[in-house]
Order: sequence, then C-alpha cells, then structure tokens
Amino acid sequence: MPLIPAIARSVAPCFAVWLLAPYPALALVPEFPAPATVTASFQEPLTSYRLPIGPFSGDGIPVIELEGAMDQTSWRITAPGLSTLSLLAPLRDQLAEQGWAILYECETAECGGYDFRYGTNVMPEPDMHVDLTDFRFLSAEHIADGGKEHLSLLISRSTESGFVQLIRLGPEQPAPVVAADQAGLDLMSDAPALPTLPKSEIAPNDLAARLETGGAIALDDLVFASGSSALAEGEYASLKALSVYLRDNSERRIALVGHTDASGGLETNISLSRKRANSVRDRLIAQHGAEGSRIEAEGVGYLAPRASNLTPEGRTANRRVEVMLTSTQ
Repeated sequence: MPLIPAIARSVAPCFAVWLLAPYPALALVPEFPAPATVTASFQEPLTSYRLPIGPFSGDGIPVIELEGAMDQTSWRITAPGLSTLSLLAPLRDQLAEQGWAILYECETAECGGYDFRYGTNVMPEPDMHVDLTDFRFLSAEHIADGGKEHLSLLISRSTESGFVQLIRLGPEQPAPVVAADQAGLDLMSDAPALPTLPKSEIAPNDLAARLETGGAIALDDLVFASGSSALAEGEYASLKALSVYLRDNSERRIALVGHTDASGGLETNISLSRKRANSVRDRLIAQHGAEGSRIEAEGVGYLAPRASNLTPEGRTANRRVEVMLTSTQ
C-alpha cells in the first residue's frame, strides 16, 4: 500500500491536491489550503504500530496494538497565518465522506501536550515539525471487504509553514517465517531484509563463546516497530538459545540493552529503548523460565547506531535489543 504523491494540481485559488492511493477503492485525496511538499515518506511491508485512541495520563497513552503494512508520510504546507484546525478540518471531512470512523481527536493540552507528542511515532525534524503549544491529532478506522485499515494524522505548524503527518496501516499477509533448526539458530524474521547488515547466525554452541569472549550480540530476530516498545508475538530462536545459556551457566548474569532509530528526542528514545529491553526480559522470564534476578534491562536510545538513520532499512536495523555478559568472573 505505497503512498504515491502526485504532482500538485490547482483546484481553486491557493488550493493543492496530493493523491494517495494505497487502495484504489479507498483513495484518500487530502486537500491542503496551500501548496504542499512531501518532506519524507517510507513504507514497511509488515510492522506493528501503537495507534493512540486517547490522551496521555499517568498510565501512558491508550493505544490499539496493530500489525500490518505501514506507510508514513509528512508534508510541509506553505501556509503562513493558517491555524492547525484549518489544516485538519478538510482532511477530517474527507475521511467522513469516505466512511472512516473517527476513533479519537484532540488538541495540544487535551492530548497530553509534551508527553503525548513524545509518546507517539513522529518523523524527525525538520521533516515533521511539532510545536508543543499548537498541534492536533486524529486517529480513525475504516472497515471494508479487504479488511480493516487504520490511520493517524498529526498536524502542527511553524511561523511560516504547516506540517502534516499521515500514518496508515492496512492488512497484508506476512511473509513466511522460517523456523529455527533445532540443531542451530537461524535468526529469521518477517522484518524487511537488510542487505547491508546481514542477520547474525548464532549456533547454540557458539552463543556462550561469543558472550564470554566478545562484546554485545544483537538479537536480530526480534521485531519492533518505530515508536513501539512492544515485542511482536512469535517464537524467537534467539531467546530460546539465550535461556538455554542461562540455564546451563547458572553463575552468569546478562544485560539486555535496547536501541532505537533517531526518530524523536533523546530522552524519549532512551525511555523507549529501556522499555524494549524490559519487554524482552519479560518474555525471557514468562515464556522461557529465565531468572529475572540475573537479567537487567537498560536503554541507550539512538546513541549507538549500526546503520544510517537516513533510510528506512537503516532505521529498522537500529531498532534492536542486544545482550551482553555482565559477570566479571
């Protein structure tokens, strides 16, 4: 369901239209009250997304956990003097006309202000600018014969320009997941292939040696979406091998270290990466019987990338959890 920006065409003074047609029958044609330029766009064929459906509170942001094909695009609109409502209103009307049901809509403080903005998936500056004193958010759902679709709109502005981000998640059949061989650890996932960063292949007999003689090992079969701390459901061969290592080496302790891509601020990403590491720790304990007292979870945000954050593939590679040995004897 690729986002396809078309050439802007004038339909009225100061109006421009950009065509997005992931599903021909559900084509969404956002109308902006001024010329619009795509600042960033990327797609992931199968990922997870936490769609906000309520304001930030002490318990976080209420979300719907989604999986599917995701498109994320942001625009800059040449619109000095226009309000965020002027940008949102025509888009909201179009959604209603096409049968989308609004799940949640809010403005700045009502959303939760700083905490809401930094708890959601947002393109990095300067592609998507968010004024913490003036932004609007909307999430919506559409049900058709092809399945259920969801989207979110985030709208803000600077002195001279308006900014719109659209995230759209639709159904897609996942690629087959190759099961791990019982005699070895073949780390395969349904995440996009990373040709410049081949996945680690760790045989169980090698795991101990690599932990005890080397540095951190990336658990490359784990799947996280941008902005999400939830480890996707699945049987992860790396966690099984790690639990076997802990069982057979009862004196050893490990640390799980979460990493993110560079979308968003450092403080938020450090928190997100720590939550990802904790998610892996929880899975090791709950599903593999590992001892929680021997596993710590930390996060470093985007401070240790292993690929460029300028590409979707690089950002996917940077969203990871690594394991390292903390025992000194």
